[in-house]
Amino acid sequence: MSRAIEHNPDANRFEWSEDGILSVLDYELTNGVMTVLHTGVPQPVGGRGIAGDLARAALDTARANGWSVRPLCSYVDAWIRRHPEYQDLVVA
Repeated sequence: MSRAIEHNPDANRFEWSEDGILSVLDYELTNGVMTVLHTGVPQPVGGRGIAGDLARAALDTARANGWSVRPLCSYVDAWIRRHPEYQDLVVA
């Protein structure tokens, strides 16, 4: 299933609401580097692939804008390792 993840640049986050429950990926953007801070998917909607969709949406947005990515969030860091097509975005 493909989700239309919403980018909320004013809040520095990507959002998805499922069954009335909000899931988010929070980031900071400084000098063209998106630092991914946290991915949060509440347990009632966990296991549905929402975190992966949030990660993909954030990384696709970074690529489209020419940003590099610093994945401080352990989930996004692991997700990028499983998806080598995004590893070129990563900076230390």
